[in-house]
This record gives sequence, C-alpha cells and structure tokens, in this order.
Amino acid sequence: MPALTGMRVLDMTQYEAGTSCTQFLAWLGADVVKIESPQGDPGRIAFRRGTSDSQYFLNYNANKRSLVLDLSKPEGRDIFCRLVPRFNVFVENFGPGVIEKLGIGYEALRSLNPSIIYARIKGFGGSGPYADYKVFDPLAQAAAGIFSVTGEADGPPTQPGATLADSGTGAQMALAITAAFVQQQREGVGQLIDMSMQEATLTFMKTRPVTEWNSGRPAQRRGSAGGAPTGMYPCAPGGPNDYIYIHVATTRMWDALCVAIGKPHLADDPRFATGRSRMENARLLRTEIEEWTMARSKFEAMHELAAADVPVSAIYDTVDVFSDPHLHARGFFQKVDHPEAGEVLLMRSPLRLPESEVPLVRPPLLGEHSAEVLTQELGLTEADLQDLREKCVIGGPPA
Repeated sequence: MPALTGMRVLDMTQYEAGTSCTQFLAWLGADVVKIESPQGDPGRIAFRRGTSDSQYFLNYNANKRSLVLDLSKPEGRDIFCRLVPRFNVFVENFGPGVIEKLGIGYEALRSLNPSIIYARIKGFGGSGPYADYKVFDPLAQAAAGIFSVTGEADGPPTQPGATLADSGTGAQMALAITAAFVQQQREGVGQLIDMSMQEATLTFMKTRPVTEWNSGRPAQRRGSAGGAPTGMYPCAPGGPNDYIYIHVATTRMWDALCVAIGKPHLADDPRFATGRSRMENARLLRTEIEEWTMARSKFEAMHELAAADVPVSAIYDTVDVFSDPHLHARGFFQKVDHPEAGEVLLMRSPLRLPESEVPLVRPPLLGEHSAEVLTQELGLTEADLQDLREKCVIGGPPA
C-alpha cells in the first residue's frame, strides 16, 4: 500500500514551488486534486514547445487529478467550501494577498474543517517586513545568498542554472505536510504551515558560509576551484561541456589519482607532496593532470578515474543527462502516453520505497477530473454538472 494512502490534498498551486510539493505527495500515494482556474495553471504554457501542455508542466503534475473551478463566482466558491471538510490538506503558493481576496485564507478554511493542514509557500513567508514582496525562484536564491557564492572569484554574482529555491522549497514543504499529517492522524489537530522560500533556500547555504558567520566578512566566490588538485579539468574534444570534476579529499585519493593518470611519481614530488605544496604549485599540477584529461573524452576520463577509486564526475549537459545509461538502467526516466502530446518522457520519483510503489500516471488534462471529483465527493448529478458548465463555474469534459 502506498505510504500516504489516506492523505487527501486540495492543491491550489502553480508553476513550480507548490507543484513540486504536491508532486512529492502524489508520488507517495496521496490523492491530490489540483484545482485550476478556467485558464489553468500558467505552468501549462510555460516553456511550451508545440505541445498542448509544456514539458515543464508535465514533469511537476503526474499522479494528480484536475478540477477546473472558477472561485471568483459564488457557485465556485460554494463548491470549494463543500470540498474542504472532505480533505486533510490545502496547499497554495499564489502571490501575497491573492488567496485572501478569494476569501479562503486559513481562518476561513479552519472554520470549515478544524483539522485542516493549511500549507502556504510565499517568497518571504507570511510575516515580517518583506511579506508582501513578490518572489520568483531567482529572487529567492538572491535573497538567500546563493548568487553571492556562485561564479568566478573575479566576476559578478551568478545565477545558478537549477531552480533550487522553487523545487527545494517544495520538497521541504512536502516533508512538513507529511509530518503534520502524522500529527493530525494521531491527535486530530490541524495547523498553518508557513513556508518562506528565502528560509528554505538558505538551508542549502549551511556549508560554505558557515565558517564566515562570525568573521564579519562575506563568503567569497571561487568558481569551480577547490584545494588542488580538486577542480574542473578540460577533456577532448574541447567542447563547452567537455570537462570532468575531480574531488580529492584525502591523501589516499591523491595517491590513487597519481597512479590512475600514469604519474605515480607526482605523489613523492616535493612540489606536490603536501596539501600546502600542491596549493602553492597549483598551476604546475593542473598542467600535469590536464595532459592526461585532454587525451580522453569526459566519460572515458570519468570511468577510468572512478575505477581507480578517485571521486570524479563528467560535467553532464542536459542531453547527457537524458541519455545517461545509469539513469535509464535505474528506470528514472519513464515514457507515458499522453492523449494530446503523444509519448512523453517523465522523471519518476527519486524516493524509492519498496513497500510503497506508486505507478507513474500521466499528468491530467485541464479539468479532466472535474466531473469525477464532484460526482464522487459531492454527489452532483450530470444535470448539476451541465448547469455549472453552462455558467462557466466548472470546466472539463462530461463524465
């Protein structure tokens, strides 16, 4: 039986921070009903490339059901309020004040369902002097200090390519909701979970800046450099992503590297015999290692060094990732049939619980489950549904 069987979620999330949260819950077996406006989650069209729903949307909304409901209309809000007592969790990540204007803030929902778990994701949380600021992923990363430690030492702060703030916050919110659900089942209590993207993203900054907190000096950018020989090295044929990253943390790893690149004598060379001397002669050492890496492709170099017990990885580009034999061997990418987009490739859950297997179900079409949800939950008839469709209160196909 899936781990979160019995958890029922009303999902009013959009884009990524919220949808990644509810995606984790759905992957673990929660019944997630995604409530969308008649226009749908704007993520459906974000980065779209010729398909009805974007790959961006598809990879954050598997295993969910879609209910189109116009909450700006009294009938829509009434339906929503009738659904609230039947669910354990409500999740939203709209901009500051949007949910309150709809009249469905925490106090309103708690009056309908005293044990509701009300989970909200905001850029700076629901309190404090920045609470009303609008935030997207790069802004949360900037406010958490991520930009300041990213980039070359002599260059400007740099935005990381990954959406750490959005998906990182979503994953942490999923954990918080799961914990609250356990408490709800044990004690019958609900609660408001107030998640700040700034704070959630700051949890990824515990390692590098921690030594600087009491010095009065900000942590420095250092690019991809580490203590020699740790760092990034170019490989053949010299393309923009033809690099490997080597991480040497111990003397044993250093000795293994020297042997692996066919230069065991470097381990005893006075210029490289200690960590300090390797740093002092980092350019010379880099030349010795690059002579070996440039004679190999990044994956050849990776496999040779890894086989010698040297910590290393090729610098994967996005094509490398989606064609990686290791990820495919583990079944991380799965193909599902979509009625409008055809066969689509989705990432499966990284959470592998052998006693809680949940088959990957394609993401829903807009309003695909409106009739199903309202019939099952509220007992509406087809005549009721047709009337609501004609009034544009709900959307989606007939049952």
